[in-house]
Amino acid sequence: MPETHAHRRAALGALIQEAGLDALLVTDLLNIRYLTGFTGSNAALLVHGAGDEHTVFCTDGRYTTQSAAQVPDLERVLERASALALAARAGEQSRYGRSGFESQHVSVEMYDTLNAKFGGELKRTPGLVEQLRLVKDEQEIDALRQACSAADRALSDLIMHGGLRPGRTEQEVARDLENRMLDHGSEIRSFESIVAAGANSAIPHHRPTGAVLAKGDFVKLDFGATVDGYHSDMTRMVVLGEPADWQREIYDLVFRSQAAGVDAVLPGAEVAAVDKASRDVIADAGHAEHFAHGLGHGVGLEVHEAPSLATTGVGTLSAGMAVTVEPGVYLAGRGGVRIEDTLVVRDGRPELLTLSTKELVVV
Repeated sequence: MPETHAHRRAALGALIQEAGLDALLVTDLLNIRYLTGFTGSNAALLVHGAGDEHTVFCTDGRYTTQSAAQVPDLERVLERASALALAARAGEQSRYGRSGFESQHVSVEMYDTLNAKFGGELKRTPGLVEQLRLVKDEQEIDALRQACSAADRALSDLIMHGGLRPGRTEQEVARDLENRMLDHGSEIRSFESIVAAGANSAIPHHRPTGAVLAKGDFVKLDFGATVDGYHSDMTRMVVLGEPADWQREIYDLVFRSQAAGVDAVLPGAEVAAVDKASRDVIADAGHAEHFAHGLGHGVGLEVHEAPSLATTGVGTLSAGMAVTVEPGVYLAGRGGVRIEDTLVVRDGRPELLTLSTKELVVV
């Protein structure tokens, strides 16, 4: 994908120039991956606003062969202290005289060291690459789509082959589900899978334990797969045996709330308004205090990234953004429900990437 990465760097160059800078020192590894395709554990990138002719990539000798294959279109430097090496280079050449750095990813101590190497004041320039990453291109969306498919297929296998049954522990189910995602093409789990049974389902971010699944339990499954570095995120609910009336009641409520949130995901929509559309359904039913987290978040090279769909969120949605919609109702000591999808903002209705049924699954 050299052409794709070159296009992204060109777009970043325009932002660099708009900020009144000559260059940007990129040190966050995910941002470097986004701009170059490099997937190693040590690198830095000095992006010049005027174009790739003066843009330099640096990694260390462990990645000589890998970087040659993944970053064939940029000048490469091999130095263990990659960011310092590029800062020193910038300090020696006037074309990098006004440079920015990713202040959200650099410690104060590292800044002092970089600034000394640069020989002049580096300007705090947070979020330029992340600004580009907000809107996904079709290659990114295809990777997200594949990650969601791996998760969908893993859940289907888990249910069809008896993986959710009384007597198994939350930890056993989590390992089983994650292994099935690997079988269906996931590189690694997106995050520690949540398997929460019975009263534990009322804990929004419960970590799987040795708790044993029992008949009558709600089981909350929140999990994700990764393909080409892009993450999926999905939550589905299962009941072991015939659901009680209270379980159907709160499931139906969250189902309606989630549908309202999905319907509100439109280009130009205020992120706080999307949260409100979903949250109002739950509040009107008297459960406002039982929905204590934001409605959703962006997803991409990070499983949690901008934008934030929350009451405190700022900004608007644009076509091509990938977000989750995940309302919940949590009744302490009894059980809880969350329904979550990963979707892409499109003109008209959003594109749903997680396709597992949202009907309450009874096993």
